[in-house]
Amino acid sequence: MKSKRIFSVVIALFVGGQSFAKLNVVTTTPDLASIASYVGGKNVSVKSIVTGARDPHRIEAKPSYMSQISRADLFIAIGLDLEIGYERVLLDGSRNSHVRIGALGHLYASEGALVLDRPTGTVTRAQGDIHPYGNPHIWLDPYNGRVVAQRIAERMSALDTSNAGDYKKGARNFIDKLDRKMFGDALVEKYGGEELWQWERNGELFEQLRKVGSMNLLGGWVKASQVFRGKTIITYHRSFVYFINRFDLRSIGELEPKPGIEPTPGHLASLMRRAQEENVRVIIQEPFYSTRHANFVASRIGAKVVILPGNIGHDSSAKDYFSLFDTIISRLREAFS
Repeated sequence: MKSKRIFSVVIALFVGGQSFAKLNVVTTTPDLASIASYVGGKNVSVKSIVTGARDPHRIEAKPSYMSQISRADLFIAIGLDLEIGYERVLLDGSRNSHVRIGALGHLYASEGALVLDRPTGTVTRAQGDIHPYGNPHIWLDPYNGRVVAQRIAERMSALDTSNAGDYKKGARNFIDKLDRKMFGDALVEKYGGEELWQWERNGELFEQLRKVGSMNLLGGWVKASQVFRGKTIITYHRSFVYFINRFDLRSIGELEPKPGIEPTPGHLASLMRRAQEENVRVIIQEPFYSTRHANFVASRIGAKVVILPGNIGHDSSAKDYFSLFDTIISRLREAFS
């Protein structure tokens, strides 16, 4: 009797193995790791290749990363060629066929997301470090955060069917929290996140809220961003395109003359002339760029240099996907107040 019971336990562990073992997830960026952790909850173990204040375009293909990926059930990258310099080398080095591009265990999070800056015409190296499929910094739009959470939940569910319900619930909870951070509790409870995002994406959020007499219910990041909406800025790189688009800032250009190219005296002189005409008062950049060029331009046009986290880990206050936006919006409010 005792031997039969032990045999039954062994069979149960074998058959339901996936429900006992955590899904091993490796992401390229910490922002993807944050969303994957929220969606997967107790059923996943998540690690990010990029950590700390680093440029996600420029990561060395270290053997330690290959070792992490060799044990992964799911590998999540942004795509749009953000990881073009290291992704294939890491995947080949991992010798893990389950996470190769095109396999069920490989996911490009940008699929289905809103993509900006898609170049038209022929793309050449003379245009700098340009991405032919569009700007890859998609995570800096909360709307894309919703899309990414849904995509991750679908893929986790396909890999671990026994916990599919948990992954769908995790995505729903993530999206609900994101919507409340974006619009405030009162608006989400009255209209629901889907309708509010529909108004926002159609560019009619404020018009609709005025029409239905609910402007007084506005909260969250949208309300907090009222201080800087419509303001003109300069950025170092085109990293904040999605944030600028969603929160209605206006960039007159970048310190880089072309993506990935160091600022030049001629380009900065031209940019400063335009900045004075457009009354630019804030220059933003991530912490891994030198502030030398930004400080030079700021001193000539009377602007402030504001260091913003472009990813989780770029700043000690940007600990997860939600606090990343909290930090960016708080810094910009302070700069424009």
